[in-house]
Amino acid sequence: MTIDRLSSVDPIRDPAKPSATERSSRDVRGDSIAISQDAAKKAELYNAMEIAKAAPDVRSDLVASLKAKIQDPAYINDAVVSMTADRIVDQLLG
Repeated sequence: MTIDRLSSVDPIRDPAKPSATERSSRDVRGDSIAISQDAAKKAELYNAMEIAKAAPDVRSDLVASLKAKIQDPAYINDAVVSMTADRIVDQLLG
């Protein structure tokens, strides 16, 4: 039994594949990526949200200073009470 070739192409060597020297000259420029402006903005927003999530909910230093002010009897006077009441009304109506 004899097997004849069907075409002139050598089945062991694929003519479509470039040789090693052709591949190396093409890969000299290296890999690169491009990020769109939309993706960059979304990444920046994501990073900002992660920082906000990691931040404490209560600023204990500010709370401590306000508690100290409230404990001082000279701090609460008619002007402070009036200003506080005005701000509450503005928030409710405003």
